[in-house]
Amino acid sequence: MSDKILILHGWGGSDHPHWQSELASQIAKNYGTVSFPLLNNCHFPSKNRWVKQVKQILEEFKPNIVVCHSLANTLWFWLCQEELKELDKLIIVSPPSLNTTEATIKTFFPCEIPQNVYAKEVELIVSDNDPWIELDEAKNIARAIGANYTVIKNAGHINADSGYGKWELIETMILGKK
Repeated sequence: MSDKILILHGWGGSDHPHWQSELASQIAKNYGTVSFPLLNNCHFPSKNRWVKQVKQILEEFKPNIVVCHSLANTLWFWLCQEELKELDKLIIVSPPSLNTTEATIKTFFPCEIPQNVYAKEVELIVSDNDPWIELDEAKNIARAIGANYTVIKNAGHINADSGYGKWELIETMILGKK
C-alpha cells in the first residue's frame, strides 16, 4: 500500500470504537501509512485553530487520500477556500448541515460549498436518519462537488453511537479488499 491516508475526526474526536480509529488500525495492520491526529481542543473546537493545524499536517504529511467525518467535512470545505494539492480521493462521511447553529461549533458556520474540493475522486456517505443533515442538503452538496453519493439506512450519524466501529464499506474503499 503506497497511499498516505489522513483521517480527520469531527467534534469530540473519534476514539475507539469509532470506525475512524478502527480504520486507522486496519491501515497500520496492513503496513499502510496513516495519520490520525487529535485536533486541537476537539470538544470545544475553533475553526481557525483547526484550519492552521490541518494546513501544517497537509504540508508535512502530504496525503493522497483524506477521510473526513462530521465537522471535519466542514473543516475541509474551509481549507478549500485556498488552493490545496489535489488528492487522489476524498471521502466525506456524515457532513453536518452547512447552516448548523450549535453554539459550541459556531465558528465553522455558516459555510459555503467550495468551488473545488481538490480531489480526483470524491465519495459522500450519509445516513437517511442523520440528525445533523437532511438528505436533500446532502444530495445537493454531493451534486455540487461532483461526489459519488451513498445513503445508508438507519445509520444515524455513522459513528460509534450508531454501531459503526469496524465498518467494512470504508475499509474496502481504502484498503481495496473485502
